[in-house]
Amino acid sequence: MMTRLCLAALVGLQLLSTVEADDLLVPAPVHLRSGAAREWSEFPEEAGGDKLEIKFAAEKNEREFALQVRQQDVKQSWRVSINDKALGTLAIDENDQTLCFPVPAGTLIAGQNVLRIAAAAGKSAASDDIRVGQVRLIGRPVAELLSEGSLDVQLTDADTGQPLPCRLTIVDSNGSLQSTGASSSDELAVRPGVVYAARGRAKIGLPPGKYTVYAGRGFEYSLAKAEVVVARGPATPLKLQIRREVPTEGYIACDTHVHTVTYSGHGDCTIAERMITLAGEGIELPIATDHNIHVDYAAHAAKAGVSEYFTPVIGNEVTTSVGHFNIFPIHASAEPPDYKSKEWSAIFDGIFGTPGVKVAILNHARDLHSGVRPFGPKLHHAIAGENLDGWPMRFNAMEVVNSGATQTDPLQLFHDWMGLLNAGRVVTPVGSSDSHDVARYIVGQGRTYIRAGDREPGKIDVDAAVNSFLQGRVLVSYGLIAEMTVNGKYGSGELAAPTTGETSVLIRILGPHWVRANRVLLFVNGKLVDEENDFPDRRTNDSSLIYQANWRLPRLKHDSHLVAIALGPGVSGPWWKTAKAYQPTSPDWEARVIGCSGAIRLDGDGDGRWSSPRDYAERALAAAEGDLAKLLAGLAPFDEATAAQAAHLIQRSGKSLQSPESSELLKAAPEHVPRGFADYLRAWRESERERVQP
Repeated sequence: MMTRLCLAALVGLQLLSTVEADDLLVPAPVHLRSGAAREWSEFPEEAGGDKLEIKFAAEKNEREFALQVRQQDVKQSWRVSINDKALGTLAIDENDQTLCFPVPAGTLIAGQNVLRIAAAAGKSAASDDIRVGQVRLIGRPVAELLSEGSLDVQLTDADTGQPLPCRLTIVDSNGSLQSTGASSSDELAVRPGVVYAARGRAKIGLPPGKYTVYAGRGFEYSLAKAEVVVARGPATPLKLQIRREVPTEGYIACDTHVHTVTYSGHGDCTIAERMITLAGEGIELPIATDHNIHVDYAAHAAKAGVSEYFTPVIGNEVTTSVGHFNIFPIHASAEPPDYKSKEWSAIFDGIFGTPGVKVAILNHARDLHSGVRPFGPKLHHAIAGENLDGWPMRFNAMEVVNSGATQTDPLQLFHDWMGLLNAGRVVTPVGSSDSHDVARYIVGQGRTYIRAGDREPGKIDVDAAVNSFLQGRVLVSYGLIAEMTVNGKYGSGELAAPTTGETSVLIRILGPHWVRANRVLLFVNGKLVDEENDFPDRRTNDSSLIYQANWRLPRLKHDSHLVAIALGPGVSGPWWKTAKAYQPTSPDWEARVIGCSGAIRLDGDGDGRWSSPRDYAERALAAAEGDLAKLLAGLAPFDEATAAQAAHLIQRSGKSLQSPESSELLKAAPEHVPRGFADYLRAWRESERERVQP
């Protein structure tokens, strides 16, 4: 039996004296880096090394021991070994968590031993800044260590007294997610520090110590918190209550992008665990979107006993080499569409030729997959809202928030979407999670609220929900709801009748007590026209209303689309932490929650239908009959978005926008016209630079 450990060498730390077994080998976190460049600016410029290596004296272990390691911000694969015998890998997870690795009998030798934590060879050349520390070698098997004490947690609805599916989050006295002795079952989905309970109850094995337990059920619910001391012996009882805080009556909570390892082959959430996590996060309309396969959750939900909490929809992430598209609803007997084509025309023919399909969502349009970034400047002109190679954009929705693949600029995809609206495309904005995991990326963290009947979550009218979705009657939520009403009557997806005076825009921002908002933006035809920052929080103990104000716009005599967006600080708490950028464009990162209304179209010209900026630009160009001066004069009654569309049409016709004559005429035009032309040219030049690069 090992009784003493002697630390001989530790990369990046001062040598320590002899320590007793079960004491910390590494008392403080050590910063490691797997590449040359700094990944995030929150880390020091210089790392403590590219590996952690400890040499220590010990006796041979005659039975299994446990190695406890605390990790933070891990994005790549890091191997943990003793004497070159693999114990496992750190969890690929940004969250602060404490793992326990079994050290099999005979792994330790009498004399000098070497513990090593190092990045796996042959992986991505991209840098990974991580912290590891509080490494402890414990002379007991992992199962014994994690079951010396336990918690018996019961979670109920504070208003009804009934058990609720929930997420339980357990952190130790350092705030690190604590590995537990619980394991996934018919009623539980378990990862380090996280237990989803289908029926609101879980018995959770833990080492003796002080813990903080959080209980929640996704965005719409309050958060319970309790500090407990777990001792050896009988289970410590813990009763918690939460209640619905955010009123979403008449809106269906939908996640259009949900995966399982069972059918997608990556991530870690099995189909059985996914049923429990969906119920635990309050998703009422989950779309099954495993890669290139049709999956029906209904039987799995029934087996898990959670059918009353959601109505599953068969979908598919059509994963091609030139883009990913979530499609639904799909008839159960339908064959998956061909995903091998590299032509969008053939891909969309296959998608809409699949029986039942009405929705095609362009996923994570700014992310790089298989060498293609669909909305990168090499392929897409964001101001014109067009593919530069002429690919037909027949999708009718796009992700503006993907909580599993967040953007460095949280507004970028919103601008891209509004550019499509300016081009006259009918595209619904979407929030989704893209979750493949139980706990790393939270299912339903990004979600779409669809205006439709939600009285019985287990019996939702899918056809009605899909039709409402396609009309744009939605709200996008990633920790906030931004609700907008125009002229006291019109909501997202609707055409507002003209008024003789100002346009009234009522904006309401809602969220549970554990999120904040500090910025509200109002866009007209994709241009920011007004904003309010650092406003006081209006919520009381029983209210989710963070902000409410009636904004006024001057009467618009041409048709326009209005969009409201709210932002706030990201959630740093372990119960619902917002993730860092998936493919960052900067080492600087500011976490954000966000909410977005759907677009409200305003019939400013009073003709009973909506005309896009592209429509107006086409009419002005036709009326000018090739005369640039006449065209610029014809653009005077409109706005920058219409001018930018006109610039695109001129450029597409082969005429120069940068000739001396054009420059002189633009100088005399109303100021919104040269601004619109400049916006267009700025994006055009960026695309030209990208397209000439090898």
